[in-house]
Amino acid sequence: MIDPPALETVRPLLSWLDMAGVAVFAVSGALAAARAKQTIVTFAFFAAITGIGGGTLRDLLIGAPVFWVGRSDYLGICLIAAGAVWVLRADRWQLPALLWFDAIGMAAYAVIGAAKAGSYGLPPLPCIVMGVLTASFGGIVRDVLAGEPSILLRREIYISAAALGATTYVLLVVLGMAALPAGIIGAAAGFALRALAIGKGLALPAYRDE
Repeated sequence: MIDPPALETVRPLLSWLDMAGVAVFAVSGALAAARAKQTIVTFAFFAAITGIGGGTLRDLLIGAPVFWVGRSDYLGICLIAAGAVWVLRADRWQLPALLWFDAIGMAAYAVIGAAKAGSYGLPPLPCIVMGVLTASFGGIVRDVLAGEPSILLRREIYISAAALGATTYVLLVVLGMAALPAGIIGAAAGFALRALAIGKGLALPAYRDE
């Protein structure tokens, strides 16, 4: 089991990272709405559901107060992200912005989800699962609403990258590393794998019925 008191020392940092993760996921949600040529209302909805969806599911499952209920800053970040994408017309950037913003959010949220689960006393394996759910659920809902193939139904490496980030973090903490450097290494590992998948077209092998 991950030591909850050890994680308490980085709780303020986790709060800031949580906001950063919400922001980049909200941007990815707004970018999906932009690609679908939707209205500003849909921009805001996509940004919110992508930004807070994974964390909401995590908190419900671990019995924690849902992190954004009772405060306005998280939803405010989602609305600002939606407005920024609308005004800056960020969907026209040359880089595949949706993929890269989503990769950053995935890496951060995989660690944040695992860390928060650990702070509530969950064993290592459930902590990893919570990290993966936190990192992927908002994107899954976003894709379904946008009418795009869900990340669960694509061969590209995404869930595996989230699992790598969360697993790296949890293992390092269990082995005695401080939560902060473990989190940085875990997030970097998850992002690196996802970046390789984006840049090199890496994908998992598909099942063959032969």
